[in-house]
Amino acid sequence: MTQIWISAAALFGATVLGSVIGFFIKELPHKWNDTVLGYCAGIMLAASTVGLILPAFETSAGSIPWWVIALSVMVGAFFLNVLDLVTPHMHTITGLDAEEHKHNASLNRIMLFVLAIAIHKLPEGMAAGVTVSNEASASWMVTLGITFHNIPEGMVIIAPLLLAGVSHWRTLFISIAIGMLEIVGVLIGYGLGNISSMLLPVMLGFAGGAMLYVTSDEMIPETHAHGYQKQATYALLLGFMTLIVLEKFFG
Repeated sequence: MTQIWISAAALFGATVLGSVIGFFIKELPHKWNDTVLGYCAGIMLAASTVGLILPAFETSAGSIPWWVIALSVMVGAFFLNVLDLVTPHMHTITGLDAEEHKHNASLNRIMLFVLAIAIHKLPEGMAAGVTVSNEASASWMVTLGITFHNIPEGMVIIAPLLLAGVSHWRTLFISIAIGMLEIVGVLIGYGLGNISSMLLPVMLGFAGGAMLYVTSDEMIPETHAHGYQKQATYALLLGFMTLIVLEKFFG
C-alpha cells in the first residue's frame, strides 16, 4: 500500500512544483519549451510502451488472447480521442491556442483551459495506479514518466490564469485541485487493477494506449510547431533512452 501513496505523492508534487516554477517563469521561449517538452514526450513514450503495453502482454501469460490486449491499447487511445470531442479541450499543451469544438461556445476560455488539464489528469493517474497494483518494477517507470510530464504541464497552468486576472492564491489553489485529481486517478487505477488478475493486463493496455495518444496528439505536435523540431526530436530520443537506462539499472 505504501507504493500507491508514493506514486500519488510524486504525481501531485510534480504538478504543484511545476505550478510554483510557473509563477517565476511565466513565459518560456519556444526553443526551450519545445526541447523540454520533447524530452518529456520521450519519457512518456518509453513509459507507455516498456512500462505498460509490454507488461500487459507479459502478465496475460496466455490467459487472455493477444488481440484482446492489442484492442485494449486502441480502446485507451480512442477513449481520450472521445474526450477531445465531447469536452472542452485545449489542443496544445501550452494552452495558448484553443481547439474549436461544438461544445465550447458557452464556456469561458480560461475555464476551458483548466477543465482540459483537469480531465486529462484522471487517465494519467489511473495509468500509474494500475501499474502500482501490479507491483512490478515497470510501475515506477510509468510514475516517473508522468512525474516528468507533470512539471512542464504544471508550469503552463499558471500563465493563462494570471493573464486573465486570477489572483496568485486562487491560481495556486486551482493547480493544487488539479493535482488532487491525479491522486484520485491513482486510487481508481489501483482499485481497478486489484479487482482481478484477468482485468489487470487489459487495464495496463488501456492505460498504455491513453498515454500514447497524449504523446502523439498533444506533445509531439507542439514540439514541432515552432521551427525547433530537430532539437525536439533529439530531446525525445534522450528522454526515451533516459527511462530505458533507468529501467535497466534500477528496474
